[in-house]
Amino acid sequence: MSRKGKVLVAMSGGIDSTVTALMLHEEGYEVVGITMKTWDYAASGGSKKETGCCNLDSFNDARQAAVEHGFAHYILDIREEFGDFVIENFVEEYLAGRTPNPCVLCNTHIKWRALLKRADALGCEFIATGHYAKVRQQDNGRFVISKAIDDTKDQSYVLWGLQQDLLRRTLLPLGPYRKKEIRQMAHDFGYPELARKHESYEICFVPDNDYRGFLKRRVEGLEERVAGGNFIDKDGKILGQHKGYPFYTIGQRKGLEIALGRPVFVTKIDPTSNTVMLGDEEDLEQNEMTVGKLNLIKYDLVTPGMEAVTRIRYKDKGSLSTLNPENGTMKVRFYENAKGIAPGQSAVFYEGEDVIGGGIIQ
Repeated sequence: MSRKGKVLVAMSGGIDSTVTALMLHEEGYEVVGITMKTWDYAASGGSKKETGCCNLDSFNDARQAAVEHGFAHYILDIREEFGDFVIENFVEEYLAGRTPNPCVLCNTHIKWRALLKRADALGCEFIATGHYAKVRQQDNGRFVISKAIDDTKDQSYVLWGLQQDLLRRTLLPLGPYRKKEIRQMAHDFGYPELARKHESYEICFVPDNDYRGFLKRRVEGLEERVAGGNFIDKDGKILGQHKGYPFYTIGQRKGLEIALGRPVFVTKIDPTSNTVMLGDEEDLEQNEMTVGKLNLIKYDLVTPGMEAVTRIRYKDKGSLSTLNPENGTMKVRFYENAKGIAPGQSAVFYEGEDVIGGGIIQ
């Protein structure tokens, strides 16, 4: 019996998850590694080879690290539950004129739940991942996520959906470290090749980064069904024709294939009329939004008028705002206009370094 307990570690075969497993093993935890097969890229009909966390090389790298350090390793096939939930939502959101964030959905509803289920089956008290974030228990008993030390790698934004029953059993060992320190650890553990391994920032089921092509392959007849819609301005004037509303996102400037003599941006998408509104950069600015599908982390309730820094996309630095709960949603008002608020994306509320909670922009 380990002196610190038994932990199930999600191992993708990459540097972060491998160092996570080896670090916990060295600290005295009884480690069990698990690699999740979420997607078979060949099924998407894409033009590139399978990359990232779902290829055979990654599985072998994870297993090799486990074998060399004397702990168990399993491969878990969750393609069915992943596909049914994450990919269907991804397609439905684009067809509804919104811009989804499938990684948030996957973390919240698939990966952590799948890990917890298998942790229970294997007698593991904890689950751990290689995300750059921190988790701790507060005096009020609630578990809270906070930002990683390394601002350039912080992933707290994509973890806002984790509920308390998941957080109380979650270990995030990389939060107190910078990426360069993790690379050095990989060298010290005897895996210098991991430090040089390519990191994928693409959606795992769209590794060629062509989400439009994925939608066309996934939805039979989509291209013909949505072709020929109008680009319009804010007054409703027709500016030209587009290739179909699902193939555009709020804030998009490049790839519009329309010449108006000045840079223009997608400011609104209407799936009912198959219209895409274009405007100037300032037309992207808004001072308020509504956020639904909330998950509160730091507090069980938010006091009306509470100040928070709200991030509206992964790389967003955040803007000072006030939060006002209203009928199961959160009304967010920014002190200064926020640019490019996209329905379907995640909004995450911060108090200092801590995640108050988050939700989906409506």
